[in-house]
Order: sequence, then C-alpha cells, then structure tokens
Amino acid sequence: MKWLFTFLFFNVLIFDSIPDYVQSYHKATTKKQEVEFINKYKNSSKINIIAYVVSLEMKQAKYKFFPWKKLSIFNKGKKKLEGLIRDNPDNVDLRYIRLVIQENVPSLLNYKSNITEDKLFLSNIMKIKDTSDYLDFYIKKNTSL
Repeated sequence: MKWLFTFLFFNVLIFDSIPDYVQSYHKATTKKQEVEFINKYKNSSKINIIAYVVSLEMKQAKYKFFPWKKLSIFNKGKKKLEGLIRDNPDNVDLRYIRLVIQENVPSLLNYKSNITEDKLFLSNIMKIKDTSDYLDFYIKKNTSL
C-alpha cells in the first residue's frame, strides 16, 4: 500500500508540473484545436513554446488540397524548426518535436535524417533527473523510444 501511495504521489507531482502549452499541444487533435493553439501561442518568445507552434503549423499542410501548397507550408516550418535547433541544440522540447515529426512524416518528404541523433540525445536526457522530466512520458508515448 505504501508503494502505491508513493507511486501516485510522484505521478501527481510530475503531471502537475507539465506546462500548459505541452498539455494543450497533446490535446489538440482537430484542425480547429490546432489553429486555436497556434493563435494562442504564436507570439511567444519562449523557444520551447515556439517549437510546438511550428510543429502544428507544419501539420496544417495536411489540410491543404494542392501538393505544392502542402510542401511549401511543411518546408517553411521545417526551416524554422531546423534554425531553432541549430541555435539551441540542447533544447529537449525542440529535439522531441523534431523526432515526433521525423518519425511520422512520409518518406517522400525527405525529413528523416536526424532520427538517430535525436533518439540518442533524448534517451540520454531521460536517464538523468532534470527540469525536462515532464516530457519523459510524452517521449515514451509518442516516439519509438
């Protein structure tokens, strides 16, 4: 019984410390919810939040009819995300978002080159106790780790 209480207590602590934007991002399952998320957070100056906004902007490509429009939207977001990662290579949220995208986009988009690198980075981060521990659950749930 004591172990159950301890387990539940720590789970409550972990889930209470998850930032709102991370929870909202993972709850956005429709186009409307995605657009609401983008509009709510698009003016943020926080790198972590920008990563989630860019991800959902890229996802908006799937709602376009013309292939060249889809590709244009996707590539614009890809360029933003790669720039963010280049400037912030140790940001866990950026690496997580890129891994989720790269593992889920079609191969023809040719955006799979960082999967091994991001998996190694994230698996090493998950081994240590740090301020990004709230992401461990999502990393395990939404990636191949």
